[in-house]
Amino acid sequence: MAREFDLMPQAIPPVRTRLRCIATQLPVPGSLPILEKLQRYEPLAMRGQPPVVWDKAEGFQIYDAYGNSWIDWSSGVLITNAGHGRQPVIDAIIAQASSGLLTSYGFASEIRSRLVERLAGLLPWPLKKIFLLTTGSETVECAIKLARSQGLRTGGSAKNIIVSYSDAFHGRTLGAQQAGGIPALKEWIGNLDPGFAQVAFPDGFRTPDTSFDYFERCLNDQNINPENVAAVMLETYQGASAAFAPAHYIQSLRQWCDRHRALLILDEVQAGFGRTGAMWGFEHYGILPDLALFGKGISSSLPIAAVAGSPEIMDSQPVGTMTSTHTGNPVCCAAALASIDLVVSEKLAANACQVGNVLHRRLRELQLRFPQIGIVQGRGLVAGLSCVIPGSTAPDADLAWNVVRLCFGKGVLMFAPVGFGGATVKIAPPLVITEEAILESTAVLEEAFHQAIGGR
Repeated sequence: MAREFDLMPQAIPPVRTRLRCIATQLPVPGSLPILEKLQRYEPLAMRGQPPVVWDKAEGFQIYDAYGNSWIDWSSGVLITNAGHGRQPVIDAIIAQASSGLLTSYGFASEIRSRLVERLAGLLPWPLKKIFLLTTGSETVECAIKLARSQGLRTGGSAKNIIVSYSDAFHGRTLGAQQAGGIPALKEWIGNLDPGFAQVAFPDGFRTPDTSFDYFERCLNDQNINPENVAAVMLETYQGASAAFAPAHYIQSLRQWCDRHRALLILDEVQAGFGRTGAMWGFEHYGILPDLALFGKGISSSLPIAAVAGSPEIMDSQPVGTMTSTHTGNPVCCAAALASIDLVVSEKLAANACQVGNVLHRRLRELQLRFPQIGIVQGRGLVAGLSCVIPGSTAPDADLAWNVVRLCFGKGVLMFAPVGFGGATVKIAPPLVITEEAILESTAVLEEAFHQAIGGR
């Protein structure tokens, strides 16, 4: 059951460093009319994040209008890879908006042509055709359509099964939630499509068996004929835990898909554009997917997403059958081009690798001190700390919640705990974050664990 943060202002010990400032009660009494208005007019489902009213954001810091500032460990929700409020992104948005072209649907625009060319130029062969969309969920729906269409052509109507992974999150829309591996998120569907199947994700923690044989056994246990699999889809790393699969497993999966004429789809919505210490998360596996799905960090700001694939797959749909109202919105394209230029020119993937090594070293040190941290997962500037009952893998959602709450009061901002019963503390700062900020914010995290555990 998801929780809400209390809107009753609480006295907070003041914090003032070069990077953080907490100078008021939290939530700020003056912000309550805004928070209460949102509760009045928005659905209950929109609640759940720490009660701070964002006023501005710069680089890796968040500011409210009342004198408080936080080191951001959320990147919005893994959006601001190039940093918050970067001037080149702002300038590109203003220039495009001032040009008078704000939308064009599927009609051609010069700026859309530049973005698809830029993406194709950065991606390896055969990922050379790009379809622009608005959200990650849309890219998943498109991938399902492409995979099942391909299956129909190569194996007939029976070749329509999409295999995905337990605990995976692929989005909020109907197809994306059926492909997802979190049962609670699809209870509302009722009549689940039998053409979706999940297998255990080989994280080495909750699924100790990381052999590829286990994948094949999982299919066999569900009476799935490999020849009827149209595609295998997985997040490059699991968003709920930041867990990567072993490289040997994914390499075997690539070979399995080739043998059985199934597409391999990698959901890079969280992993792309430098987040993991490489430009594309799939680089860590030494393989190429048939389809790669992007979103979030593509523009560091406005909503835009992309599906990348080979000409054979991407050109398989008839003219006019793969469109979207806001596909390649000119203003969003401008933001994406500027953000991509920053990621490339400032070598932010390399910074994510270098500073991420510092982050993961510190997190492993904390794991040695606190048996309540069951495992530290992730790579680059994404990490997940799974809070557990010591000596087990049973999730401890109360601890995770209190750690996030305490960090909020100390000037480090994260989104609410995710995954495995809400017991994973997710860390995903903008890729411009410095080593100084990582050391300071991990010291805050250590304080929060001490306080949360000692308070029991």
